Amino acid sequence: MKVGVIGLGDIAHKAYLPVLGTRPGISLHLHTRRRTTLEETGAAYRLPREALHEELTSLLAVGLDAAFVHAPTAVHPEIVTRLLTAGVPTYVDKPLAYELSEARRLVDLADTLGVSLAVGFNRRHAPAYAQCLEGPRDLIVLQKHRRGLPEDPRRMVFDDFIHVVDTLRFLAPAPIDQVHLSTRVREGLLHHVVLHLAGDGFSALGTMNHLSGSAEEVLEVSGQDTKREVRNLAEIIDHKGQPSVRRRGDWVPVARQRGIEQAAVAFLDAVRTGHTLDAQDALRTHELCERVVLAAQGRH
Repeated sequence: MKVGVIGLGDIAHKAYLPVLGTRPGISLHLHTRRRTTLEETGAAYRLPREALHEELTSLLAVGLDAAFVHAPTAVHPEIVTRLLTAGVPTYVDKPLAYELSEARRLVDLADTLGVSLAVGFNRRHAPAYAQCLEGPRDLIVLQKHRRGLPEDPRRMVFDDFIHVVDTLRFLAPAPIDQVHLSTRVREGLLHHVVLHLAGDGFSALGTMNHLSGSAEEVLEVSGQDTKREVRNLAEIIDHKGQPSVRRRGDWVPVARQRGIEQAAVAFLDAVRTGHTLDAQDALRTHELCERVVLAAQGRH
């Protein structure tokens, strides 16, 4: 299977290449315009020169079976359009695009062409979060904070808060029929946002403060006298009488702990078996993020 990796930044090096570079039956092809980065990465994974591509046209010419897009979000629409048009099943980092209209166009294009399009919402595959589906979820609270980083609302929401939005949607035990929003914006920069989703028998609260005292991510899921708390995707505290604590094993790779390995493998398995993946559900997350941005801009 010929698999293209487009964009060789931190996320590719830290999370995806260690997974893809060790999977049997995969022939990697890399693309970036930075020649030094391309050559160094190729050498690290012992790839032949013909597997290194400075131009997307050259990469597409090899006849890819699948592609992973880790390029900056601003160029996602152009790159993903070319891949889908060439019939290449595509996995792309979130978000699909900063503009909802562009995200919708890409999803519609994939559906029209019948080509798989997957968005990298890795927390859906993170074991500590996915296991929460097995228990009661009357109240879901997810906090994801950073320190000293107020940002443009669109970038903060689509680059970072989108994880909170998608995780709440993923864990919601019933359809969402209520959405409430609160934001704090000063001098055009978004400081914090609070999202409340509700439906039949449940409430889900997501918060993000970019002027917090530390960078942290804490999930609490509770109901029927039980509670599971997950800290930074690594520590699980189950509360049912006496709390019990489990921590990530010393030898568990970070990519597996965060669900990135599982998401990548699930995508490749779908491609291998001929199953076409639909990004319509991912689009619902983008639509909700757009509501958050409009609220922060005072346009809701």
